[in-house]
Amino acid sequence: MKGAELLTLLVASFLCLSAAIAAQETCPADLDAKCGDGASDDWEGEFFPGIPKIKYEGPTSKKPLSYKWYNAEEVILGKKMKDWLRFSVAFWHTFRGTGGDPFGAPTKVWPWEDGTNSLAMAKRRMKAHFEFMEKLGVDRWCFHDRDIAPDGKTLAETNANLDEIVKLAKQLQGETNIKPLWGTAQLFMHPRYMHGAATSPEVKVYAYAAAQVKKALEVTHYLGGENYVFWGGREGYQTLLNTDMKRELEHLANFLQAAVDHKKKIGFNGTLLIEPKPQEPTKHQYDWDVATTFSFLQKYGLTGEFKINVECNHATLSGHSCHHELETARINGLLGNIDANTGDPQVGWDTDEFLTDISEATLVMSSVVKNDGLAPGGFNFDAKLRRESTDVEDMFIAHISGMDTMARGLRNVAKLIEDGSLDELVRKRYQSFDTEIGAMIEAGKGDFETLEKKVLEWGEPIVPSGKQELAEMLFQSAL
Repeated sequence: MKGAELLTLLVASFLCLSAAIAAQETCPADLDAKCGDGASDDWEGEFFPGIPKIKYEGPTSKKPLSYKWYNAEEVILGKKMKDWLRFSVAFWHTFRGTGGDPFGAPTKVWPWEDGTNSLAMAKRRMKAHFEFMEKLGVDRWCFHDRDIAPDGKTLAETNANLDEIVKLAKQLQGETNIKPLWGTAQLFMHPRYMHGAATSPEVKVYAYAAAQVKKALEVTHYLGGENYVFWGGREGYQTLLNTDMKRELEHLANFLQAAVDHKKKIGFNGTLLIEPKPQEPTKHQYDWDVATTFSFLQKYGLTGEFKINVECNHATLSGHSCHHELETARINGLLGNIDANTGDPQVGWDTDEFLTDISEATLVMSSVVKNDGLAPGGFNFDAKLRRESTDVEDMFIAHISGMDTMARGLRNVAKLIEDGSLDELVRKRYQSFDTEIGAMIEAGKGDFETLEKKVLEWGEPIVPSGKQELAEMLFQSAL
């Protein structure tokens, strides 16, 4: 064969190989597709073939699949936006959400799903998850143990399943430089936890929950997680008639202390977080809100070991604003992480919607900025698509909208700080305490006899206006 003929053959072979590779790379993650074996553990292909990597295009962009306000590398108030926000994708809602509710069957069947909870399906789902995060430009994720890997017939089998999926996750993290913001154990769905986990009246359930948290802590540590979350969905009661509240609270405190001990034993340096919620699924949960949780931590000597993961939707269910809960956590040195979601004021339960209210996002970010950020915590989207949103594209649009909203909140806070008028209004409200007598009071030296003498000297106080309407006007001017 002549050199020219050989060269032609090599070029042709190369082009055929390139075409084959290209075809594989754009193979849709559809079980009916002919280019991939949907039932195979090593199924390869692109899960989102029609979705490009999401880029920042600015506020004038009309493209749904683009960032209008979130510019990861842009510096705001001395930090890059990505460092202020530290976004994370929640595996359970994004990849395990079905659209089902108490009144209707699931509405979402993604192309890569085969209807099973097998290991092969879990692996395929994990690959889709990492492709999603890469295209979204998010470098953190969070998970429950039972969301990423199926239960087995025994704890040993369940742990083996988890190990297999975690091995794949570790590999994908190495390829993408993505790591967990936090991990946790799902201690509320299985029937064994119907009376609670750490607060169950059955000692065998308490022990099982301890074994599950032990494994979840170890897995989070192995994957390089920065935090570990406790959400006590069933740590509470339905009625006090059959409940020994004192005993249950003591059991919960002992459980959390044992988690602290194991964290230290395995060398996990991440932050332990507690996520308050008032009720649902129980009538009353013991971590009702931030203040209740803080009181619990103080009583049982755990304040130095835990911080708070504030979920905005849980805040409103407890009768507070998200801003109130964030400030309560912040001023007590407990603000660790935020579930960036919201509820519907016309619906009385936890709807887990993406936060798209610019005003609320600005209030949230004002607390974050005052806290000098959340690191090693961040924002995780504990939010789900609406039941009626069934396109794969909707997964991206929802996250883009949520990320842009938080970015707008950050930009608005920067405007307020630069303007200074709102801060000055607050300063003037308390300027009487900047006097000698005010400083004495704030130092804890304002005894009643001294203050009585001052009142007799001053006469009736003149109380100035609170200027609430002006404060609201100044806030709204930044939106």
